[in-house]
Amino acid sequence: MARDVRNWMWAEALELLDQAERMQRAAYRPGPARPHTACWEPPVDLFETEHELWIQVALPGVAPEKLKVAVEGDTLLVAGDRPLPVPPGTGTIHRLEMPYGCFERRIGLPPGRFELRRRDLALGCLTLTLRKLA
Repeated sequence: MARDVRNWMWAEALELLDQAERMQRAAYRPGPARPHTACWEPPVDLFETEHELWIQVALPGVAPEKLKVAVEGDTLLVAGDRPLPVPPGTGTIHRLEMPYGCFERRIGLPPGRFELRRRDLALGCLTLTLRKLA
């Protein structure tokens, strides 16, 4: 009897994992391009020093010309597009875990005024340096 319960629980767990994977694939399914409609948010790290804010945004595969960065009041906007890479020929997608398409991230800034001082996109990370204004 205990073995049947364990088998049942294992089967339920596998079904839930399969369902979660299907939901994740559906969430990141490539679709028609919709300008200005963000479908994902990149992860962000934010550090503060005495004179600057240092922000790093994970953007693997994003070209500099596909990127918009702006300070809008007390918010930093990072937006752009990460196109789905298409291999030559036809094929079947077996796994699609990384998000593609339009993205937008609005990052609340600490109190104060800031200006964008430096912007570097290297090794899949956008590093922004904002100078604190008096």
